[in-house]
Amino acid sequence: MNINQNKKITVIDLGLIDYQAGLDYQIKLFQSILDVKSSNRLLPGNEQLITNNYLLFCEHPHVFTLGKSGAEENLLVKKEALDTIDATYYHTNRGGDITYHGPGQVVVYPIIDMENFFTDIHLYMRKLEESVIQTLEKFNIKSGRIAGLTGVWLDFENQIKARKICALGVKTSRWVTMHGLAFNVNTQLDYFNYIVPCGINDKAVTSLNKELGTVPDMQKVKSILKEKIASLFEMEIIN
Repeated sequence: MNINQNKKITVIDLGLIDYQAGLDYQIKLFQSILDVKSSNRLLPGNEQLITNNYLLFCEHPHVFTLGKSGAEENLLVKKEALDTIDATYYHTNRGGDITYHGPGQVVVYPIIDMENFFTDIHLYMRKLEESVIQTLEKFNIKSGRIAGLTGVWLDFENQIKARKICALGVKTSRWVTMHGLAFNVNTQLDYFNYIVPCGINDKAVTSLNKELGTVPDMQKVKSILKEKIASLFEMEIIN
């Protein structure tokens, strides 16, 4: 066990923030952790500094983002027409294909040093999914995973009825993470018609709002999700 492990995490709610501004903030925190790790390489163990962990919550204005391995043809609207639907488009350095972010969607960006917790990217992804699965349980909604696909799904055992409620896409460097998950709560689902979500053309997309038939309280959802993430990762929230 690393004697300098730091399981404390700072939670920051950025509210509704432009995608690029949110990305810049992620990169700033991400690089600050990498800088500490670089400095520690030159120091004996008892002199090394701890690395900080951050959990960012936010919503974005309408935006389509394409992962580094994604196919641009999965954006079904011409880029010059994006203004007409009040949306923007970014090619990002996260994993995964294309997705949509917008108001009413809870976006979570864990900027953490995995060496403070565990060094297993597969387990990391599964725990993020599990945090959403357990959050949905609080609303009496059963969800799960589909083999070979990331994210959280409803009717996950039915190939025809399966529909996605949460997408994941992350980037890691030297076990430091950025990007994260997008959980459809009160999301305008018609925007997903402008893309092939995550490059999957035979599965529907849904939201908590649509499944419940009522408008969930965003702060309540964020609070539950925050606690589930902290519990699953054995984090200590310090704010």
